[in-house]
Amino acid sequence: METSILRALHTRRDFLRRSGATAAALGAAAYLPAAFAADSLPAAYPHSSGDRRASARLPEGACDCHMHIYDERFPWAAGARLTHAPATVAMYLQIRRRLGTARNVVVTPSAYGTDNRCTLDALSQLGASARGVAVVDDGVSDEELARLDRAGVKGLRFNLALGSVTTVAMIEPLARRVAHLGWHLQINMSNGDLLANRDMLSRLPVPVVFDHFARIPLQDGASHPVFDVVTGLMRDRRASVKLSGAYLASRSGAPSYADVAPLARALIDAAPAQVVWGSDWPHPTEQHKPDDARLLDLMAAWAGSDERLKAILVDNPARLYHF
Repeated sequence: METSILRALHTRRDFLRRSGATAAALGAAAYLPAAFAADSLPAAYPHSSGDRRASARLPEGACDCHMHIYDERFPWAAGARLTHAPATVAMYLQIRRRLGTARNVVVTPSAYGTDNRCTLDALSQLGASARGVAVVDDGVSDEELARLDRAGVKGLRFNLALGSVTTVAMIEPLARRVAHLGWHLQINMSNGDLLANRDMLSRLPVPVVFDHFARIPLQDGASHPVFDVVTGLMRDRRASVKLSGAYLASRSGAPSYADVAPLARALIDAAPAQVVWGSDWPHPTEQHKPDDARLLDLMAAWAGSDERLKAILVDNPARLYHF
């Protein structure tokens, strides 16, 4: 089925490239801040390979739920390991127009530690079309959490797989403190840590969003014990999974990332109302940048239907991020 869908997408993409615009891109322009609502698109895209627009026909209000901004106006955290060249709001909006998405979620990258100024600056530029996920530690004040909420932040990230400034011990106390705000916790952790903390994750008073396919090993897929834990939480509507960073564990690689497809479909089949998608732009782990349009088209093929695509790109993000 994926082959036929992708063939159709490529045919349609070629036509739309000749015609010069897509309905999705035109619709998404209505969501752009006025300062960025340019009609023209560049021949090359920042921190992204390829020169074509996405071919998938996106529903109105489609959201990229995982991307980062790096701005040299804001200094790195002490000891930052995963830094990046400038990847500004203006650069990202070129990607957003390329994809035809209308909304996005700015996630504070590990390079900034618990300094969320870059994310908040991006949210102020993007306005109502964007939400944020911040990074804090257990020293954060209630006043700061309220300030982040007013700025558009709707979740906290625990990037435990990278050994960042947060710890497993902070998860439950911070979950209790943000529950009244209607936030969620976004978690990136190793398989071992996830299995060791399954009971804690299942009793949190807020939803959990697992980054990057929940880091489930592709060679095991649905047979891995993490898959059972994660999909059990998804079916109970206690967790969601981000289909982001398909390239992170793929051995087959670009352009099709064929070894990712079985896991992606299994997660969608398990609970389509608990899946979101993110570009992971500007792809900070990758020296050779992937094709963002291709990644979106692949996800559309994995979804398999317009109904599921709308759930992944519109309905599920609207619930999680309060659009």
